[in-house]
Parts: sequence; C-alpha cells; structure tokens
Amino acid sequence: MQKALSKLYLTDQQLFHWINGISKKALFLAVMKQITHVGGATFTIGTSLILCIFTRDAVRHISIIAALSLLCSHLLVMVLKRSLPRLRPYLVLPQTIVIENPFKDYSFPSGHTTAIFSVTIPFIFTFQWLAIPLFSLAAIVGVSRIALGLHYPSDVLAGALLGTLSAGCILFFIG
Repeated sequence: MQKALSKLYLTDQQLFHWINGISKKALFLAVMKQITHVGGATFTIGTSLILCIFTRDAVRHISIIAALSLLCSHLLVMVLKRSLPRLRPYLVLPQTIVIENPFKDYSFPSGHTTAIFSVTIPFIFTFQWLAIPLFSLAAIVGVSRIALGLHYPSDVLAGALLGTLSAGCILFFIG
C-alpha cells in the first residue's frame, strides 16, 4: 500500500512540474493569472447572486441550486483543509513557478476548483448545450491552480470531484 501511495505521489509531483513548467511562457502565465479568478469567491458568489436576483424561471431555479452547492462545497473544503493539512507545492517543491502573494493555507482540496465545479455542474445538467463551454472553463480554472504553483493535480481532481458531488447532491435533493 505504501509503495502504491509513493508512486501516486511521485506521479502527482511529475504532472505538477510539467504543468507548472509551462508557466515559464509569459502568455500562458498571464492567461492563467486571469482565468484563476473565475474560481474565486468574488466571481462565483457574485455570479450566483446576480443570476439568482436578475433571472427568472429555470435559470433562477438552477442559479439557486448552484448557490446552495457553492455554500455546501465551501463548508466541505474548509473541513477538509483543516483535517488533511497538505502544504502547497510551492512550499515543498523546489523551482516551482508561483504567483506573487500566494495563499498560505493548506492545499487539499483546491477551493477554486471546487467552487467553479459546484457552480457550473447544475447548469451543465440542466442546459446540456452549455456542457462543453462550462466544463472547459471549470477544467481550465483547475489547470490554472497548478500552473500558478498553488495546487497539486490531485488537489484539483479532488476539488472537481467535491464540487461535482456537492452539485449532484443538491440537484438530487432539491432539483
């Protein structure tokens, strides 16, 4: 079991270095610095509230579900970050490309990735024609967290799963 976990961690580090290494390209880094904010609190909460207030019918209903999913997933992220204290990769791995003023809290799971998946999944399930653009956006936000040196790929994968499960549960019970 220990050998398998060590292999997974090594693969996680290698994938991290590959994605983070692309950040040496100025254009890629500039795009990642901007796109990462789409998974941040200001954007996800703000967009959810605007859609809840200024839309009607099916869009409003799904917006409320997305907002509830965001709330639930955020609470789960807070619990997991405290329960599984994993240092961010820029603190552990040498030669990591990292943004200025990086977060100092723990790495697992990625809160930005969790947030964007928890907000987009209800729209993807309800409006299938939005699936490709919304899923692509959510995935790029996840990649941005690695590119900026803030998360391991496993943090991002866990965040995507957590956001998706949160949205799925809210859709199941309320939707």
